[in-house]
Amino acid sequence: MSAAFDSLSNLLDFSKKTSVLPLFTGCTAAYIVYYLLWLVKKPIIACNPSKKHFLLERMPILKRKFWPTIWCTGYRLQTIVRMFIKENPQVGFDRETINLKDTGEIALDWLHPEEDDEKKLIVLILPGLVGSSDESYCRHYAQQAYNRNVRSVVFNYRGNGGSTLRTARTYCATYTDDLSQVIQHVQKRYPKNAGILAAGVSLGGLILTNYLAKVGKNSGIKAGFTVSAAWNVFESCKALEQPINWFVFNRLLAEALISKVKEHAQLFKNEFKDSLDFKKVWNAKTIREFDDSFTCRQFGYSSYVEYYEDACTHKKLHHIQTPLLCLNAADDPFSPAHAIPLEEAEKSENVAIIVTAKGGHIGFMEGMWPSGANYMDLVLAEYIDVTSSS
Repeated sequence: MSAAFDSLSNLLDFSKKTSVLPLFTGCTAAYIVYYLLWLVKKPIIACNPSKKHFLLERMPILKRKFWPTIWCTGYRLQTIVRMFIKENPQVGFDRETINLKDTGEIALDWLHPEEDDEKKLIVLILPGLVGSSDESYCRHYAQQAYNRNVRSVVFNYRGNGGSTLRTARTYCATYTDDLSQVIQHVQKRYPKNAGILAAGVSLGGLILTNYLAKVGKNSGIKAGFTVSAAWNVFESCKALEQPINWFVFNRLLAEALISKVKEHAQLFKNEFKDSLDFKKVWNAKTIREFDDSFTCRQFGYSSYVEYYEDACTHKKLHHIQTPLLCLNAADDPFSPAHAIPLEEAEKSENVAIIVTAKGGHIGFMEGMWPSGANYMDLVLAEYIDVTSSS
């Protein structure tokens, strides 16, 4: 016992003789140097030379460095903290419900500008995996359009955003029929519009990219924009099943997906009683297991392998005939850097990929207290201007 007291006494004497301030100052200075040299970088711009010149000339944000929030540079922090501190703008959406060809329905949330000019661009927003117009990123996108006197509309997937699920069909990365019908509806409602800019986030970006690759020149939109969309779904799956990523992200998303199925369990049981093993669905611990037990059966795939092969977009860039700007972060576990098709983008006539060194998944936070519009919002804002004027 006396030895313990002697050790404590020696430690107290040392702390009195040694100032903590120089140590703190040195560590802070070292971190700032590390931050400036290794974390603050200009984004990579992968596209053909003429397109790169065009974008740099018209989008100043692509010329500057991305400055990740200095106390929140890690990808998990960027991803998680954004959900808690980013403001959720109180925008005045007008809801419209449209009926689909298979008797299903979709809720569209419109934000109309003060100067209601039907001849202007329309921004069509596609949320992430379990997202809706309630998500802060959807509302910030709508706000950016509103600030430019541009109309926007959020496409809430079947059963999302408080809408009613009428049929035993939801949505997935390769199912683009609903998007096609939404685009047709928007064009019919505003036939004099200056074009549609479709902006997809995460899964929304994957759906949009698959749609553009599938339809070629007949997309019905003027331009596309994606943020944090996966390219090689198998690589995304591997990254998200690493222990920490599974615990922080994958597990919770799987639970959210299962919860949505449970809300309409009887509807699905009536439709898929012979082809769906609901015990496997309820016991799914990862997105992959959920897709294998539920999504694949619903959309006619034999397994998650067949589904993911169809969902991957990294080899489809040459099929895209609509201008598409894609924003990814190199540290995003949902879309690993090594799986981003930069070389393919450089050969493409229509696709440009922007990659920041940091940003996580739908994070892209800058500034000391990043509660307002972030980097991805500002990139979209400038792309709205580019699309409107071209």
